Amino acid sequence: MWQPSVAPGAVDRIACVGAGVIGGGWVAHFLARGRRVTAWDPAPDAGDRLRRLVDAAWPALETLGLADGATRDNLTVAATLEEAVADAEFVQESAPEDLGLKSGLLARIDAAAPPGIVIGSSTSGYRMTDMQASAVHPERLVVGHPFNPPYLVPLVEVVGGERTDRAAVTWAEEFYTLTGKTVVVMDREVPGFIANRLQEALWREALHMLDAGEATVAQIETAVTAGPGLRWPFHGPCTTFHLAGGEGGMAHALDHFGPALEYPWTRLASPALTGGLREVLVKGADQVTDGRSTADLIAERDRRLIAVLRALREVGA
Repeated sequence: MWQPSVAPGAVDRIACVGAGVIGGGWVAHFLARGRRVTAWDPAPDAGDRLRRLVDAAWPALETLGLADGATRDNLTVAATLEEAVADAEFVQESAPEDLGLKSGLLARIDAAAPPGIVIGSSTSGYRMTDMQASAVHPERLVVGHPFNPPYLVPLVEVVGGERTDRAAVTWAEEFYTLTGKTVVVMDREVPGFIANRLQEALWREALHMLDAGEATVAQIETAVTAGPGLRWPFHGPCTTFHLAGGEGGMAHALDHFGPALEYPWTRLASPALTGGLREVLVKGADQVTDGRSTADLIAERDRRLIAVLRALREVGA
């Protein structure tokens, strides 16, 4: 049986393997929570790029509130993977979505990291059962799937593989929660997990509507942000449907709206991403963003996310 070498609340030294958008977001999050972070990425400019990412995220994190002792000076960039994980008390892997790459990398981390520590993977869709196949100690490997940007969006989906010890999943749940995350522990492995599958369904229907000329990019964006998207920070689809039933709740809603499930309102199979559909998406996105830079759009997104998070805090959500 797997035994942890450190309690979730005692973790101070974290290794982040992979320093791209997701890995860098994790670094910013852990630094903001007062932890010491050692990062490693094989790219030759990884250190400079990572520090720029953390610097860009820091004002938003300061606005939300830093933990005692939080400082960007707690970041170290290691020269090798082995150096990065040598004294880690937790490891977060955030390599690109390539099963062979991630499986091999997790095996390397497992071989180099101290015994008794949990290793989490930021995979967006792979099963841990497949990723842990080459590890000598697969019992400590878990999925810790964040949402972008990890330094602001609280969701983390946690699930183990067939060879993961249940105690490691429980440990990861407590650890992520203590760093300020909202954790969903899945009962079973599902490719893409929960949130990705839900947003993918919406994305595919949007592609269908664009492909069929039924809506524009701008119309789809407004339909979501000015409509159901306003409810989603506090009510998911099930509670929303329950409230649609009035005093009769979900039962009345199902009786009243149930037949609509037979209507051709959605087409969940994804259409082919043809050149024509790609052009519609690219031109539509250009029109919606109106030539603004990615940096400006990210800054605006972060300000708006902060406003939503603040509002939710005020009403006790």
